Amino acid sequence: MEIVVLVKQVPDTESIIQIGEDNVSIKTDDIKWVMNPYDELAVEAALQIKEAQGGTVTILSMGPDKTVEVIRTALAMGADTGVHINDPATVGSDALSRAKLLAAAIRARPFDLVIAGMRAVDEDNYQVGAAVAEYLDIPQFTQVTKVVVENDTIKCHQVVEGATVVAEASLPALFTTQRGLNEPRYASLPGIMKAKKKPIETLTLADLDVSPETVGPAGRKINVTALRFPPEREPVKMIDGENAADIASKLATVLHEEIKVI
Repeated sequence: MEIVVLVKQVPDTESIIQIGEDNVSIKTDDIKWVMNPYDELAVEAALQIKEAQGGTVTILSMGPDKTVEVIRTALAMGADTGVHINDPATVGSDALSRAKLLAAAIRARPFDLVIAGMRAVDEDNYQVGAAVAEYLDIPQFTQVTKVVVENDTIKCHQVVEGATVVAEASLPALFTTQRGLNEPRYASLPGIMKAKKKPIETLTLADLDVSPETVGPAGRKINVTALRFPPEREPVKMIDGENAADIASKLATVLHEEIKVI
């Protein structure tokens, strides 16, 4: 079983986010970078399938030099090899361009299964996993909470509004992870030491046979025109009274005279 896991490095959700001077990006100097939490679920799922079925787990990520940190983290958890797409020409790529690059890297190697987090907590657009499956022309399952792989078949439990859908397909296929699928393991000290010796292949745009015009700023379908923080909300107004009837009367007065909704 040849498994590829898509991993992204994102700002820690506890980091204080500040808008950059260009008003279209964030300041990155003081941010702590971590593996996308949903991708941690994807790595754990891959390792469990490998332990049951045998095979290898390859971690695939794209980004600047520091992206190697999250690849090493996944290798320390137990993955076998890493692939890092690192090319200045890809900086500024949107979700579809990133998917095109990731799919090109996957297509160049044997694979049976691709696993990704259902979303990244930075841009939060849910697009990359689905787009990779489309570019590879393979079945996809999204927001998976349970997965069973047997021989050449995969069966997934997918979360939908108010219910769960159970679907199956033949491999190769792609699925994206939802919370509840598993509990990611921690990297052990021996795993961390072994990860330092595991191979990480670096790919550039030239290695992927992808046109420069389709990635980076030139290939964007959506452009960010400005970033703004939400406006501050007015302080909550507490309504006190001697009893429920008194409070209800005062509330009605506020809704009628101040907020003017009744």
